[in-house]
Amino acid sequence: MEVEEQAKAFCEHFKELKNEIAKAIVGQDEVVESVLAALVIGGHVLLEGVPGLGKTYLVRTLSQALDLKFSRIQFTPDLMPADIIGTNLVMERPGGGKYFEFQKGPIFAHIILADEINRATPKTQSALLEAMQEYTVTVAGVLRTLEQPFFVMATQNPIEMEGTYPLPEAQIDRFFFKVLISYPNIKDLEMIVDRTTGDQLPEIRKVVERGTLLTMRKFLREVPIAPPVKEYALRLVMVTHPDAADAPEMVRKYVRYGSSPRGAQTLILSGKTRALLDGRYNVSFADIEKSVHPGLRHRIILNFEGEAEGITSDAVLDSVLKHTGRDTRQKAARS
Repeated sequence: MEVEEQAKAFCEHFKELKNEIAKAIVGQDEVVESVLAALVIGGHVLLEGVPGLGKTYLVRTLSQALDLKFSRIQFTPDLMPADIIGTNLVMERPGGGKYFEFQKGPIFAHIILADEINRATPKTQSALLEAMQEYTVTVAGVLRTLEQPFFVMATQNPIEMEGTYPLPEAQIDRFFFKVLISYPNIKDLEMIVDRTTGDQLPEIRKVVERGTLLTMRKFLREVPIAPPVKEYALRLVMVTHPDAADAPEMVRKYVRYGSSPRGAQTLILSGKTRALLDGRYNVSFADIEKSVHPGLRHRIILNFEGEAEGITSDAVLDSVLKHTGRDTRQKAARS
């Protein structure tokens, strides 16, 4: 298949998924697109929003449109790692004698909803670390591989902090995007009420096969990126560190630690996705810029002064884009 045909097929499959999800999820186009992009790329999503905005419904609908195995894990303070990854049970043979048999936990699925992930203790949260990065779990010294695609969408409530545990930096960095889901406007709210209080619920069809999704993932990584655009993505990540020579004043003043190298990977892969969806086979500066907030906001750690003054990661990234983006575009124009 020619590159043009592959790019066209990528867009068609992506739009089919998005349109099918739109049957159930009203509005939230950017949220849906970000979740789908992370799934196709092979990353995970941390979704933050108040209760009742359809976070669980979104990931369940996604699994139906892909005909993949879905598993929901409700994180609570008493949840243990074995409740997630599984454990060895002692079984008895019919003829006598005993043996160990591994009982798989809910993590052995294609799409995982980690609901209210910050309600579990750090010990339990860390059970996801190996799975999210290596796509394996280790139980009693035995390495078990998770079937692809493996996608984790975790949710957390931004307004209720009692009885919650902050996510460890090592884990939060493993999320490809952090997406903020906002309250619907009155028009969208009316559509939500009409759909959920009527006598017919939307029927979600399977529109993309598992094999097709994996093919899309492979093709995505073949999209080229010009050296100046790649350098721009790298500069954006570098200047999030307060000790960088050309870091903006806001970063120097309010940031304790900047983005990890995973942030650069996120910007480039997300930029490739946006380019394909826009009908282009090359990544632009604008593609990189549109990925900065969802890709880096959770990778910015504010210092005490930043937290005390109520500075947000998004505000820091705005200053990064204004400072670095302007300089980069001017250099590109001169060359």
